[in-house]
Amino acid sequence: MGTTERPRRITMTPAARRVLEAAARLFYERGIHAVGVDLIAAEAGVTKKTLYDRFGSKEQIVVEYLADRDERWRAFLAQCLDAAQPVSAARVLAVFDASRAWSAKNSSKGCSMVNAHAEISDPSHPAYPIITGQKEWMLALFTDLAGDIAPGGAVQLGRTLMLLHEGALVAHGLHIFPDPISHAREQAQTLLATTGGAAAKR
Repeated sequence: MGTTERPRRITMTPAARRVLEAAARLFYERGIHAVGVDLIAAEAGVTKKTLYDRFGSKEQIVVEYLADRDERWRAFLAQCLDAAQPVSAARVLAVFDASRAWSAKNSSKGCSMVNAHAEISDPSHPAYPIITGQKEWMLALFTDLAGDIAPGGAVQLGRTLMLLHEGALVAHGLHIFPDPISHAREQAQTLLATTGGAAAKR
């Protein structure tokens, strides 16, 4: 799912892993542009030379940060989907459940990809394909699941589910009202019941 070409990754050494862990924490808490390599190196307990020897540039650290978050999210979601009932509607709702659990543990400030896109909107940036690639993958997942519920309207239903999901992630990060992901799940459940019933009557 998702057709965007992903950038080349580096091989992780222990020092590189420390740099990545420090950068991930700082980027997410403070923003990508607000964090410089001096601070990352200091937090990781390495010299700037070591940092540049391992990554080459701050841009590559950003790539690794976002790619690592994306890989961990996909693995987490796969486990949740595997544990869900083998019914498309249940699997759709499992995506919302997974997002709620993931966000509670890893994303108090909202979706890292959405936050990164607010700072990185230039398609030529090497991290841009990771940001858009994750969202393309999520849309493809929702569309695929929607195909079993409403074969003739999978694209439309997939997009609607995606909007509910992504809107909930943004609302979660803004802290405007409590538990927006659960609210979005309820709306998705209502939509699926309506759509599934209509499809069954055709």
